[in-house]
Amino acid sequence: MQSTDQNISLLSEIEELRQQLEEANDTINAIRSGQVDALVIKDDEGHQLYTLKTADQTYRVFIEKMSEGAVTVSREGIILYCNTRFAEMISVPLEKTMGLELLSFVPEESKEKLTQVLESSWKEDCREEIILKDNRGKDMHCLFSCNNIELDTGPALSLIITDLTILKNTEHQLKQRNDELEEARAATEKLNDSLESTVKERTHDLLISREHFKVLTNNITQMTWTNLPDGSVNSYNQQWYKYTGTNFETAGDFGWKAVIHPDDLAAVLARFDFSLQTGVPYEHENRYRRHDGVYRWHLNRANPLRNDEGEIIYWVGTATDIDDQKQEMERKDEFIGIASHELKTPLTSLKGYLQLISGYKKDELPAIVKNHLSKATVAVNKLQTLVSDLLDVSKIKAGKLEYAKTSVSINNMVAQCVENAKHIYSTYDFQTEISEDYIIQGNQERLEQVLMNLLNNAVKYSHVNKHITVNTSRHQGMVRVSVKDKGIGLSADQKDRIFERFYRVEDKKNMTSGLGMGLYISKEIISNHGGIISVESEPNQGATFYFELPIVSVPKQ
Repeated sequence: MQSTDQNISLLSEIEELRQQLEEANDTINAIRSGQVDALVIKDDEGHQLYTLKTADQTYRVFIEKMSEGAVTVSREGIILYCNTRFAEMISVPLEKTMGLELLSFVPEESKEKLTQVLESSWKEDCREEIILKDNRGKDMHCLFSCNNIELDTGPALSLIITDLTILKNTEHQLKQRNDELEEARAATEKLNDSLESTVKERTHDLLISREHFKVLTNNITQMTWTNLPDGSVNSYNQQWYKYTGTNFETAGDFGWKAVIHPDDLAAVLARFDFSLQTGVPYEHENRYRRHDGVYRWHLNRANPLRNDEGEIIYWVGTATDIDDQKQEMERKDEFIGIASHELKTPLTSLKGYLQLISGYKKDELPAIVKNHLSKATVAVNKLQTLVSDLLDVSKIKAGKLEYAKTSVSINNMVAQCVENAKHIYSTYDFQTEISEDYIIQGNQERLEQVLMNLLNNAVKYSHVNKHITVNTSRHQGMVRVSVKDKGIGLSADQKDRIFERFYRVEDKKNMTSGLGMGLYISKEIISNHGGIISVESEPNQGATFYFELPIVSVPKQ
């Protein structure tokens, strides 16, 4: 029974204490929010009146809305008051902060510093950066601004605590950026020093190289020069001045035109302008006037030098004296012409005698004799073809390759040549892709010679895939006749030289006969007909040789 009475008594006391706690919290909230300016508290001495004479309602509302923490502490460092922001900063409920020591909210390493600040603040206002921590163990850099204030109950310290986290992060980032900038500056300075040293070394090397280049160019037998991108000359070597007898004042820029033979100047300018416009290396033969007025043949070459962007900076040109070689070539051509002419008559006689022997009917010729006659006839025909080619070359060099021209049907000419090729090369597959017929003005015998030469070459370099196609088509007022094979093909260098006199494509697997004159003669024949001849090819991808001739008319169907 007694135990029950005690429990009832304890519950009554607990309820009373709970009501007192709620009244205390309500009072604190009323004071904080500015709802009261004074309060009466009963103690042992009776009822006491406490007024908030330094904090009117507006001020308290302002303090409560501040983004900084606001704290009032006693001389013993006990928190008498704080705003909501401070409670958020330390992560402690607002009602539990008052009555606690301010030192309990700073880490151990900052307590001594905060103690010194609080002691100094009783004498004068102080500002100091101190680390504040919350119940979660999170540290934040804060600025403590301390002022001495007088309350009704006695003196106290007012602290405004500003969170410096963002500022510190910004300072840290700025410091990192400054460190990076300093490293970059140091690296740049080091690189600049290195570049200056490199430039000095390179400049020295360039000076030495330039002197070496001058010594080299001034002591070679060729004439050399450099052109700007527009073609004007900006330097010559000593050999140029020695040979031409000119100086830079007269030969600079475009003054070099004056020493070129008048008959060669137009072709030189056309070829040189083509190189300037396209960037293709320049190569041409022409005559230069020597200081004594004599003209000598020179082989000219010029190559462009480009920067990293591919732009031409200038051209480097050379001129090599080939006059003696030209004269030797003329003498050789003269000898070839005479020898070919002299060989033609006995070859014709030999061929006639072989035909007479083959046609002998009185007695039956032994099989072995017939075999030898057949081989001899083939050999004589080849020799006669070579002699004819040599005679054609001689006529071309002498400018005497002349022939009558009549109307020629392209389709008839192609059909006849393909028929001959099928008879000669029976193991090869010849196909034609013929468009409508075209009439051109020319010499059918010579044009057949060109087409047969293209067919012979296609056979000669197509030992594996023996399919050859002959095609005719129209191209801007010209008729194109092309011969396509699937043979060994041509490299870029070979394509550039294939129409030169005596040039042959070397096929190491299948050695071929001939002097390399067929395409040279073909080019001259097509040129004399006002046409062009060319080739399209890649190594191991076959080749397509073609020529184009001006169309005179198209036959009516």
